[in-house]
Amino acid sequence: MLKKSVRDLTDSDLRGKRALVRVDFNVPLDDARQVTDDTRIVAALPTLEYLAGHGARIVLLSHLGRPKGGPDPRYSLAPVAARLAERTQRPVRFHATSADASALAATRSLGDGEILLLENTRFHAGDETNDDALSKAFAALGDLYVNDAFGSAHRAHASTAGVAAFLKPAVAGLLMERELDYLGRAIAEPKRPFIAILGGAKVSGKIDVIEALLPKVDGLLVGGAMACTFFKAMSLETGTSLVEPDRVELATVLLERAGYRLTLPHDATVSPSMDNPGAAHAVKRDAIPPDEAMFDIGPETLKSYERAILSAKTILWNGPMGVFEKPPFDAGTLGIAHAMATATRAGATTIVGGGDSAAAVAAAGLDQSMSHVSTGGGASLEFLEGKSLPGVAALDNK
Repeated sequence: MLKKSVRDLTDSDLRGKRALVRVDFNVPLDDARQVTDDTRIVAALPTLEYLAGHGARIVLLSHLGRPKGGPDPRYSLAPVAARLAERTQRPVRFHATSADASALAATRSLGDGEILLLENTRFHAGDETNDDALSKAFAALGDLYVNDAFGSAHRAHASTAGVAAFLKPAVAGLLMERELDYLGRAIAEPKRPFIAILGGAKVSGKIDVIEALLPKVDGLLVGGAMACTFFKAMSLETGTSLVEPDRVELATVLLERAGYRLTLPHDATVSPSMDNPGAAHAVKRDAIPPDEAMFDIGPETLKSYERAILSAKTILWNGPMGVFEKPPFDAGTLGIAHAMATATRAGATTIVGGGDSAAAVAAAGLDQSMSHVSTGGGASLEFLEGKSLPGVAALDNK
């Protein structure tokens, strides 16, 4: 952790000061505009409580959804403010703008320990283009800047990176600090054996992370539809499975480079259609029928992967093993989640890299059974690939 965090600030840095905090409150809402999953809100609470406990006046910035560069009531953060008020004992206010004179006045009327959530930053087209004028307007809303939005740290936006150029000190929040600590240590100094599990639909989305992890891991276990592109590279029948024809040659190269470290499924759960779960059955990987598709890793593969997980000291997981939203094609993903929970109890460090993996772990009720579940799917992938995250790079160095 080479960046300063809120822990590096003194009481005088915080007491009575406006702490402008970029949070990731991009949470799902139902048709009645009610928050259906407040995981990201809860994840930010330790930082908010730390700041409030030190007498700071907290001003929150966040985006929500993808409005088209202007105000849209469907993407208002008002319901999020209501849920935040339920989750904290601190006074919470909401203001319907985020970068004008009225928003500035609202920040100046805050008392010590009070929280103000401003309206969606993406109601300004300049947020996503990292507009200097908007960055300066955001900077005027605080006396110091705290980035606690790891899920948005890979975007160079005005509210994540631009603002830090005009507002100092600029430090990481406790959630950001935790993300960088767990992911950073997993890459730099993992306890061994170090196993990575990669799944998901496409090899193309994981090429860089595979190449970055191969020299560092003791084993890399592959699942999901992306395994089928590797099967095609091995001249195996893949039936109607999802395959990326333009990535087969690359998959061949990766297999040659990886050697024994890369493990593909030994068997697959297949069906004529994902909408026909009753026809699901397991076959060896060299026996996928021409008119069926792989929708999950098979039971023998799951047993093998479970053994590998339970023998490891550090396990990193990103991407589901199959179509986990549809039973019985969720068996592989749920099995991996339960094996990781068992490994955690045995003392291993287990890290879930956000996105669908995090959703699957939460759905299984196992999110508290992991060492760390990342709040940023795309950000965690780019971090693991070794890329600089603009929202992190903009923060003050220790």
